[in-house]
Amino acid sequence: MTANPFAWTFRSQFLTGFLLCAALLAYALYVQFGMLMLPCPLCILQRLAFAAMGIVFLVGGLHSPKGRVGRGVYGLLAFVAAAAGAGVAGRHVWLQSLPASEVPLCTSMGLDYMVEAMGPLKALSSVLAGSGECAKVDWTFLGLSMPAWTLAWFVGLGLGALWAAWRRR
Repeated sequence: MTANPFAWTFRSQFLTGFLLCAALLAYALYVQFGMLMLPCPLCILQRLAFAAMGIVFLVGGLHSPKGRVGRGVYGLLAFVAAAAGAGVAGRHVWLQSLPASEVPLCTSMGLDYMVEAMGPLKALSSVLAGSGECAKVDWTFLGLSMPAWTLAWFVGLGLGALWAAWRRR
């Protein structure tokens, strides 16, 4: 195998995507339980998108279809999960960029309680509207907040999935 990841096989690229998603989720759990920073509802949705992408990467990597159509289906599924995650992360970054006077009020309900009390669709719309706890920046690396980094990872992994699926073999 060559050191150039763009020249790797579909299987290698997708299994690497799975390992990256697993590492990102492991780091999120470390931040939650090791650094004692509770995730807001938008963070939980981003974790779900990483988990969905990871599952698609794992199944696609293990299956490793030989045909262009099969690879394309896995690439599109991973891209859809990445696009959904990027949408949530983009909304989160936007909420964090609002001035303090425009930040929505905090809700003390957790995501699981919201789903139970309101139903999944109403809870999702409420979560995407955002709240004060989602606008708070508790963690930065190189000047970017965690949602900004997850947005970058969603874009990179989504484009990587499309590259792996559609490049000429």
